[in-house]
Amino acid sequence: MTQTTILPGADDLGALDSVKAVAAVAADAPLEAATIARRAVGPRDVRIAIEYSGICHSDIHTARSEWSQATYPQVVGHEIVGRVDAIGSEVTRYAVGDRVGVGCMSNSCHECSACEAGQEQDCENGPVMTYGSPDYDGTITQGGYSAATVIDERMVLRIPESLPADAAAPLLCAGVTMFSPLRRWNVGPDTKVAIIGMGGLGHVGVKLAAAMGAEVTVLSQTTSKREDSLRFGAAEHYATSGDEGKQNLKDLRGSFDVILNTVSANLPMDKYLALLRNRGVFVEIGLPIEKLDVSAFSLANGRRVLTGSMIGGIPETQEVLDFCAEHGVTPEIEVISASEVNSAYDRVMKSDVRYRFVIDASTF
Repeated sequence: MTQTTILPGADDLGALDSVKAVAAVAADAPLEAATIARRAVGPRDVRIAIEYSGICHSDIHTARSEWSQATYPQVVGHEIVGRVDAIGSEVTRYAVGDRVGVGCMSNSCHECSACEAGQEQDCENGPVMTYGSPDYDGTITQGGYSAATVIDERMVLRIPESLPADAAAPLLCAGVTMFSPLRRWNVGPDTKVAIIGMGGLGHVGVKLAAAMGAEVTVLSQTTSKREDSLRFGAAEHYATSGDEGKQNLKDLRGSFDVILNTVSANLPMDKYLALLRNRGVFVEIGLPIEKLDVSAFSLANGRRVLTGSMIGGIPETQEVLDFCAEHGVTPEIEVISASEVNSAYDRVMKSDVRYRFVIDASTF
């Protein structure tokens, strides 16, 4: 990797010693080794020596300016696990040595009704995302593909020591993304849940729903991952493509209380909504770019619900970490070095990972 240096902005509050990182430098260029400067530790700040940083598909979208134009150089990564190595004078929640994490958000106003309700992702003044987002000091946030970070203690999560640090990282995005709608729609024993897609999100959803006591079915294009689905706690795995898939979608009509769609492709919504029982809920998580095409009758018949979901607040993220520690739920991961990030991105795009990449931060 070539080397990029990112200096602190003129309005920065001060800088730590330089921190090693990996940064995106252009939409069509490979990520490069970089040196960044974090702000000085403020009164309510926690400085984290990062141990592991997960790779999320959102990182790729951002690094390649696929959702919107990124500000380069940009360090991505919002699945961060490490140890506290310094705290501000007013910090009360954490001590040096604590294992902690940072997810998709690194700040919020902490004052609006959403923040007060623990729904910082819906901050009425706009949540500050962990990377690529204007922070309150005027800088653009830089994420977790780095050796250290500085975060307001109110946005920091406690990682239970019983969770492996590397496997805990994806829980800070993929975990809460799946956990939040399962909790919202009261999934538990006597609930039949379908998970569409068996990738980085889907496999976590299968494990969580099964741990909640639900009967879980995986709907995937093929049955190539059927063995994994059953091992993760699913009762069944059905193909959705080809003639077999067409028949399966017919046979499964009216089967599920909750369906979580983790794929970003635009599905034939009316066929999938028909899989719900009366008053069933279809949750859109994969967020396809194209507009959804759905008949009003597919919703009115049986009073079915079509809704969306995206991450969760700080209290709910802590809840999923504690839940996973209690129930022994961990994502399936492949740990890589910083030099392998670009090849990992290529493999993600080819669905060549089972099921999440995690970067060893000691290699930055």
